Amino acid sequence: MVVRKHIIHPIKELAENGKLTGIMLITATFLSLILSNSDYGVSYMKIWNMDIGFSFMHKSILHWINDGFMAVFFLMVGLEIKREFVQGELSGRKEAILPVVAAFGGILLPSLIFFLFNSRDSEALHGWAIPTATDIAFSLGILSLLGKRVPFALKIFLTALAIIDDLGAILIIAIFYTHALNFLMLIFATLIFIILVIMNKMKVKRLFFFLLPGVALWYFILKSGIHPTVAGVLLAFTIPMNLIEDFEHRLNKPVNYLILPLFALANTAMPVSFEQTGSLISPLSLGIIFGLFIGKPVGITLATWFAVRCKVASLPSDINWKQILGLGFTAGIGFTMSIFIASLSYESENTLPFAKLAVLVGSLFSAIAGLVILRLTSHSPRQISL
Repeated sequence: MVVRKHIIHPIKELAENGKLTGIMLITATFLSLILSNSDYGVSYMKIWNMDIGFSFMHKSILHWINDGFMAVFFLMVGLEIKREFVQGELSGRKEAILPVVAAFGGILLPSLIFFLFNSRDSEALHGWAIPTATDIAFSLGILSLLGKRVPFALKIFLTALAIIDDLGAILIIAIFYTHALNFLMLIFATLIFIILVIMNKMKVKRLFFFLLPGVALWYFILKSGIHPTVAGVLLAFTIPMNLIEDFEHRLNKPVNYLILPLFALANTAMPVSFEQTGSLISPLSLGIIFGLFIGKPVGITLATWFAVRCKVASLPSDINWKQILGLGFTAGIGFTMSIFIASLSYESENTLPFAKLAVLVGSLFSAIAGLVILRLTSHSPRQISL
């Protein structure tokens, strides 16, 4: 009885108000960083680089998590986005266009800031896209720490913005950072997607018949050279509306309490030395830090304000402008996607660690600022004039 009262009930309460996911993500991140920089660091990082798989496809544990498990995460958020666009908070045209415009502002201004810092260094300019990305898992994890204080519409807005932002990052990777695309695999993936769309139009009622082609879609997109997490979003958009709610419910616990913590553990397995801190004042690092910490919130807020002012979009009634600014800071958590782009941008061992450290610092500043602003402003749902 004592165990149930003092342990079980608090954990259940944290899970119900949405805070447990954020706490688990932050705990996993700190644990992984501590282990990576301990005496067991080398052995710990080797675990994530171990190859496992089948005869036709071997990948490291890290890649299985990022390319495989995270596709399931993107599937879940894609389902939520589809539901909100069809019959929820984003079902109106003006509401639907707002996260698209906001995401564009959150991509454009950070890349411009990075360019201003590094315009004279052609090698550094390869990383112009690093501060344009939003880590959807961590940004939503930070937002979940506030529980029910945050309006549901704000969570949906961040989810939609982060999805569009990440799809933009994936498109940038495909165009500017992919050296070779396998067009045959792309054709196969397109055919699978068309089949899924046809099944949706034919009102197929069994979820299994969507999941099996969905696995094939993931495989062909992976082999095409495009980041395979996009397969999760594409599959979600083909799932019939009458199957979405139950499917979301089934995915919720394994995604929040298994996939995301594993994701945090694997992607923060990196050594950080005090000698690297001096690099934070270099143009490369400052371009990344200011791109994430300043470019993201300012770009998102200005783009949102411009869209509302021009009446091409409308702000949900229970969201105010201070919350939009706080959300913009939260979207500045580039983390894994930014680190991934950094690894594609720089091959030099003298440059890549500095870029990764700058991503961590910029993401940390953004997370703290977003959490504080939303904590102070989310008690009042009233609109505030800008």
